[in-house]
Amino acid sequence: MAEIEDAIERADREAFTRQPPKTLKGQIGYLIKQLKTTRAVAQELGVSQRSVERYRKGERKHPPQAIAERIDAAVRARWQPQVRKRRQRQAATTGGITVETRARFGYTAPIGTTDDGRFRRLTVHLPPTYAQRLFDARNTGASDQQMRAIIAEGFKEIYFQDGGARATGLSDVTLNDIDYLDLDY
Repeated sequence: MAEIEDAIERADREAFTRQPPKTLKGQIGYLIKQLKTTRAVAQELGVSQRSVERYRKGERKHPPQAIAERIDAAVRARWQPQVRKRRQRQAATTGGITVETRARFGYTAPIGTTDDGRFRRLTVHLPPTYAQRLFDARNTGASDQQMRAIIAEGFKEIYFQDGGARATGLSDVTLNDIDYLDLDY
C-alpha cells in the first residue's frame, strides 16, 4: 500500500484549476496530444493501436472497466503539470504541508516513561523543509516506508517535541498502522 503516494496524488488533484476531460473521446484525444502517436498511447494503456483509433473516432464508446480506469489514471497523471509544480514549489519554499492522519505512533522514550504505541488522530502543519524532503523522496522513487519516516520525523519535531520545548529525550518516532492519511498544501 502506498498511502503517502496516494495522499500526494489527491492533494495534487485538488490543485487543478480545470477538470480533466471526462468523455472517452476527449481523454484519448488528450493522451494522443501528450504522447504524440496512437501507438504510444496504446503502449501506455496496454491495448492495441487499433483500439485507440476506435476510441478516438468514437466507434467504441465503452471500454472494459480496467481499461477505462487506466485511461483515466493516465490522463490525471499528465493533467496540468505546471499547476502541480507551482503548488509543490510553494509548499516546499514558503507554505509547508498539513498532514492529517489517524495512525499508530510508536517511539523510543527514556527509561521511566511509556513508549507504548497508540492510535492518535493528528492534524499537524509541517514546515516547508519537510515538504521539500517529501517531494524529493517521491521524485527519486522512494518507498512508502521512507516517506513515512520523513513525516514521522516532522511529527516528532513539531508535535511531540514542540520545537524542542518538551519531550527532548524522545527519539525514533514511527508511523504505523495508518487508518487514513491526507495531505494539503
